[in-house]
Amino acid sequence: MRLLTLNVLLGGEDRFDAICALLARARPDVLVLQECVGWEDGVRPRRVAGAIGVPADEAHVLLGHATPRPSGARYHVCVISRVPFGERHVHPLTHCAVEVTVGPLRVVGAHLAARDEDTRLAELPALMRPGAVIAGDLNALSRHDPYPADLDARMRAAGIDKYGHPPRFDVTDRLFAAGWTDTLRGGARWATAVRKGVETRTDYVLVPAGLAATGEMIDVGGASDHHAVVATLPD
Repeated sequence: MRLLTLNVLLGGEDRFDAICALLARARPDVLVLQECVGWEDGVRPRRVAGAIGVPADEAHVLLGHATPRPSGARYHVCVISRVPFGERHVHPLTHCAVEVTVGPLRVVGAHLAARDEDTRLAELPALMRPGAVIAGDLNALSRHDPYPADLDARMRAAGIDKYGHPPRFDVTDRLFAAGWTDTLRGGARWATAVRKGVETRTDYVLVPAGLAATGEMIDVGGASDHHAVVATLPD
């Protein structure tokens, strides 16, 4: 089973055709998308489902409605599965988390708050469902990625404050301590987002203890400001 996560950036806008083409090539079995802004009418979820060859119905497509931002924009999370969903839950957060079962597998697709690590830590329990695969944009850094020793100085110079000064790793530390494993850990290509010249990664597919899986990064070019992460999981 292939699971892919991608932050599409503000609904995809004029990049939507490129996003669909990318996903059609990848053909994941489970797809988790963040920042699905403006997708409430169902048109874009159906188009994505069609692109990867999945029925565009409620048994296979779930748009988790996010909490509105002060601007009114809602950064929804969309989960699409080749196998019909079993259980389905949407957890309200700053954005939201979507929890589904796909056959024997439990998947939590998530988009955690961008603003600070304490807010993300408060949202974390909604993701830590026993035995679940966690996929999405966690807006959190991992100390296992090869950040330079002067990361804090680089972030200060770039005006990047959401990870703290010095940058904090509490969210991923807690997940790893609880038994989740990063499928992309140790990969040659790891930076899924470059912010003002600073390489970072906030996009993950994490698997629970005992579940063997491998991951890789997919360069999406100009289709988004994040690259995709795809993991191969046991069926």
